[in-house]
Amino acid sequence: MFEHGSLLLTGLLVGTLARAFMLKIDYRQFPSYPHSYAIHLTLGMIAALLGALAVPVLLEKEYIAITFLTIAAQQFRDVRSIERESLAEIEKTELIARGEAYIEGIAKLFEARNYLALLSSLITGLIYYYSSWYIAVLAGGITAFLLHYFMKGPVVGDIAKIEVVDITVKGNNIGIDDLIMMNIGEEEALRKWRTEGVGIRIIPVDENARATLANLGQRQAILHDLGILMGAKLDEGLQQYTPMARLDIDSSILNIIFIPLEPDRIFIKKAVERIPVLESSQHKPLKDKIGRKAAD
Repeated sequence: MFEHGSLLLTGLLVGTLARAFMLKIDYRQFPSYPHSYAIHLTLGMIAALLGALAVPVLLEKEYIAITFLTIAAQQFRDVRSIERESLAEIEKTELIARGEAYIEGIAKLFEARNYLALLSSLITGLIYYYSSWYIAVLAGGITAFLLHYFMKGPVVGDIAKIEVVDITVKGNNIGIDDLIMMNIGEEEALRKWRTEGVGIRIIPVDENARATLANLGQRQAILHDLGILMGAKLDEGLQQYTPMARLDIDSSILNIIFIPLEPDRIFIKKAVERIPVLESSQHKPLKDKIGRKAAD
């Protein structure tokens, strides 16, 4: 095994760098502190080491030893559970909750990224054995890039047209156009909604998008990310300022009302367009013959 030291080191390096490349803080803030960085980098390094070790094991025909990969897979599933539990606890402190579907998506993402580090390291090791170190590093880097690229899912802008509109106020009721979404009893709150409130219409481009936007988890994810990106004038106990998403059951348009801290309508539209579509919320009735015929 020791004669493969250079192979192991190269695979470990490429796999760890692949995991580090994806470990960044964005507006969703996960991971959000140095301790979490250390945890995920360490797990990525372990995944990379396992991927690199698989090549010498196969070369030495120690096929029984390859079963340690199944142990690794179990450990990575545990990572998903830990992330899910951690985010569920933090959820209690969010003014606009992520929702269970968003949390599950984040947990799956962290598990999948460890597999990406493992595969990048494995490919690097294989190429190293049959070629040279620099070709192996290039192949591993390309593998990591391609896997990361194909792991990226669609965003709301891919499945819907976004319109930022005025809120409609009828007496104590507020909404968008003829859709009533909330009744406001306090005059001060009603005045704030009238002067500072913003409406958003998310218009699905097809039946697949319609079914996706109807998902409650997807709606909650949009509200959460919108609140993070643009801010929301909201605090605990001020339920009358709570952002709301409601589906127009006749047109299948998703309507949102909220009071942003940053009222720039151009950036509100851009913010909604870049919100990810959750994997668990994606429905594709057009993939089925009945769904296509019904849409026609």
